Amino acid sequence: MMMEYTAHYNNLLCQVQTRLTQLCDQYLPETSSVCRAARYSLLGGGKRVRAVLCMAVCEMLKGDMQAAADFAAAVEMVHCYSLIHDDLPCMDNDDLRRGRPSCHKAFDEATALLAGDALLTTAFQIIGESAAEAQVRAAACAALAAGAGTGGMILGQELDLYHETIPATAGELVEVHREKTGALINAAIQLGAAAAGASVTQCSVLRGYAFDIGLVFQIVDDVLDVTSTTQELGKPVGSDQENNKTTFVTLYGVEGAMEHAQEINRRGCERLQDEFGDAAAFLAAFAQSLLCRVN
Repeated sequence: MMMEYTAHYNNLLCQVQTRLTQLCDQYLPETSSVCRAARYSLLGGGKRVRAVLCMAVCEMLKGDMQAAADFAAAVEMVHCYSLIHDDLPCMDNDDLRRGRPSCHKAFDEATALLAGDALLTTAFQIIGESAAEAQVRAAACAALAAGAGTGGMILGQELDLYHETIPATAGELVEVHREKTGALINAAIQLGAAAAGASVTQCSVLRGYAFDIGLVFQIVDDVLDVTSTTQELGKPVGSDQENNKTTFVTLYGVEGAMEHAQEINRRGCERLQDEFGDAAAFLAAFAQSLLCRVN
């Protein structure tokens, strides 16, 4: 079963990688330092989780996979922009990303800032110029803006910065990561749903799944920050403790945090399979894979 899941994931990943490279050549040619910096970060590896989820949802609902590939690339660009900005000295001040110097270290702070801006704006241009129907493009733009904006990822980042000095309660921590991580995952999933013309009910169930796995992803991330190594993760570890940040590990401990993640996963997958049945097998397997990830 796991071999089938891995093969399916790799197939979707290959489709995303191919389209992402094509769109980079079209929209971000290596003609300036900003574009080179954007490409450095965007094409420098990564699991493309959000992009793969976008493709997987569209595939499950038998939608337009060509549109989904464009939307998946757009989501990946927005995610990459957020990582470039997160690494800047004024934010998380991280020098390493995916095992390589972060964008502002490989280039400089101003170039990195503009590279992030370029990725964000190019993402919406790609959706706007895709071959999907106008109403699908509009829905996709709205979903991505909502997930990345001041009611989504940006709000989550703002709350995260706030709680660097003021400890968060369990409820506040869930709110931080619901927006910081879950909102863009939900955007990716809703983009896949838009490419397939999903119903309101289907979108609602998928939204619940998205926020569940976003929370699980963050819980496991917090655990890895204290149990893994910089070499394994490809980014610094122990920074949460150094910055006295409230995490799921500080609240529940390593074992308690993982038990919490397992329960969230169980409930989320049950709701998913109640709505979609066997067609949701890949999404359920993806959720399970989060519990045993090592990077």
